[in-house]
Amino acid sequence: MYSQPNIKIPYLQKTLHIVYSILFAAFWVYTGLTTSDLNNWLLENTLTLSLIIFLIAFYNIFRFSDLSYTLIFLFLLLHVYGSQHQYPDNPFGEWLKQNYNLERNHYDRFVHFGYGLLLTYPIHEVLAHGFKLKKLINYLLPIELILSSSALYEIVEWMVADWVYDGGEAGMNFLGMQGDIWDAQKDIALAFTGACITMATAYLLRSKNNASELS
Repeated sequence: MYSQPNIKIPYLQKTLHIVYSILFAAFWVYTGLTTSDLNNWLLENTLTLSLIIFLIAFYNIFRFSDLSYTLIFLFLLLHVYGSQHQYPDNPFGEWLKQNYNLERNHYDRFVHFGYGLLLTYPIHEVLAHGFKLKKLINYLLPIELILSSSALYEIVEWMVADWVYDGGEAGMNFLGMQGDIWDAQKDIALAFTGACITMATAYLLRSKNNASELS
């Protein structure tokens, strides 16, 4: 069984949480001040703001493990860096494209893969502590939630691009399609793959620990 972190420990006594908060806030402000497209930055960060509000609102109700907070922190950095420029122009993706002769800027693929890889375990913790579901469901449902939320995100992203950019070239850049008509499906598949890797790893490690305790 999982041991939920002590929610009675105040935020100011959690050094790791304070460090993550300061680093993320500084990086978030930096990307906003240096973005090449403020409108795109604001749109992309609606997800960031929603997740931050959730974490703050439930901090004294549900406390994640330090591992989960680390995974969430890494995903937020990954996403916010992506919002600094439109995905087809992301500097790191451009560096990879030029040095490895890639056909496109793949940074958006990293973010979608990271969504599944990094956020599935925190979801798993919520289900294990908050809902106390059966063991198998605790491992399968996070994958299903990542898959369904990825599909929902692609739908919402398309609606925003059509509404804000009138479906023009700027909208295509916002979507990060780069001429790939299967971009949305590939993004969903990458998030699903990342989620499967995380849950498979968590299951194997948990089974190994349980076997060690019994031996």
